[in-house]
Amino acid sequence: MSDLTRLSIADLRAGYARKAFSATEVTKAYLAAMEKARALNAYVLETPEKALEMAAASDKRIATGTVGALEGVPLGIKDLFATNGTRTTACSNILGNFVPTYESTVSSQLWRDGGVMLGKLNNDEFAMGSSNETSAFGPVVNPWKVAGYNQQLVPGGSSGGSAAAISGFLAAGVTATDTGGSIRQPAAFTGTVGIKPTYGRCSRWGIVAFASSLDQAGPMARTVRDSAILLKSMAGHDPKDSTSVDLPVPDYEAALTGEAKGLVIGIPKEYRVDGMPAEIEALWQRGIEWLKAAGATIREISLPHTKYALPAYYIVAPAEASSNLARYDGVRYGLRVPGDDIVDMYEKTRAAGFGKEVRRRIMIGTYVLSAGYYDAYYVKAQKIRTLIKRDFDLAWEAGVDAILTPATPSAAFGIGAKVDADPVEMYLNDVFTVTVNMAGLPGIAVPAGLDGDGLPLGLQLIGKPFDEPTLFRTAGVIEQAAGHFPVKPWW
Repeated sequence: MSDLTRLSIADLRAGYARKAFSATEVTKAYLAAMEKARALNAYVLETPEKALEMAAASDKRIATGTVGALEGVPLGIKDLFATNGTRTTACSNILGNFVPTYESTVSSQLWRDGGVMLGKLNNDEFAMGSSNETSAFGPVVNPWKVAGYNQQLVPGGSSGGSAAAISGFLAAGVTATDTGGSIRQPAAFTGTVGIKPTYGRCSRWGIVAFASSLDQAGPMARTVRDSAILLKSMAGHDPKDSTSVDLPVPDYEAALTGEAKGLVIGIPKEYRVDGMPAEIEALWQRGIEWLKAAGATIREISLPHTKYALPAYYIVAPAEASSNLARYDGVRYGLRVPGDDIVDMYEKTRAAGFGKEVRRRIMIGTYVLSAGYYDAYYVKAQKIRTLIKRDFDLAWEAGVDAILTPATPSAAFGIGAKVDADPVEMYLNDVFTVTVNMAGLPGIAVPAGLDGDGLPLGLQLIGKPFDEPTLFRTAGVIEQAAGHFPVKPWW
């Protein structure tokens, strides 16, 4: 039998059906793998007792034939998702050892469908970062390395723990969140599949907020099919979330037809940015050829306001973060640093509890929302956001079904290479992804090749609102043409 941790969710489902192995056996295999891979720092909290208890319950249901869509599937949960009775910190010191007495809607639906919780996954503090180096628990290490070199690489962020767990065979599926590319960029850096659904497709209730008009939960997995299976369980209307959309959840797995006949794929000329590495350009061209061969029509399109997306995003997101993070004051929960009076306590608590990047974004957000600057910065950024959405709307109206772009401007870089440099250099990692969040659209990153150093590179597909099935269909074609790129464990 092959290593149980190498099996896809679809394979696990088939194996359980034919009684080839038990959920407990699979869970124990993952727990052993997690123990051996702690050097990656993917998990900030392991929950082996809970995992084995949930696996035993799954085995009982499997024995009676009453199985859920994720029955017995071991999952990792990003530390932004509240988990009832299990510590949730958003990887920030300011939340201390906060233990929720409630469950996020997304994770509750995973448990409803039979999922098994392995533990909580590392992420950039409050999801603010592109490399998973801002976590209070320390950086996550990418399971990939350049052959012959010992330099440790970042897994991308903010969902770096999620990406490392999937790539390193430390979970069969994971939850993640995407505010400006935090599912798709780490997926590209680790050779995995990550989808950011349409805004409103997955409930945000019980997820620690960064920027409320941009945040969206989504899955990461090793295959397109597995990501489709996970999203089916995660998606759905939630009356507790006023931004949750009341629409039926399609059978995403059924969309994987293996062909792209009749689809019109847009290629935005504005994504050919100055200084783009030749390898990224070549990868993009290969993706175009793969889709052509599968029956798609390729059409060049224009998204003229793309160049304004990154600066507008880094006004809107910090502004919303400044508002959301005002609740962390040391009064109700989490860290409290005593002071001479309540104001002194607020200041000392927030100074000690928030990391450098979070403090930077709070200050930027407070500045752009302040009197005299609100109209000049925040209002103008929201107007640009409307124009970005209009660019996409015009493409859909012109008959484009999906848009193909690179996922990242480079492969994974070394830990420490950018985090201490100019912050803007780090922010540029989101250049291909932020437009999707600004417009509220779905986007998926799928592995498409390796660079000259043998590191994974990904392509991104952008879709119409709530048309995730077309994204899965098209991503499946790319996956089939490109093949799979499993990591070779070094840890």
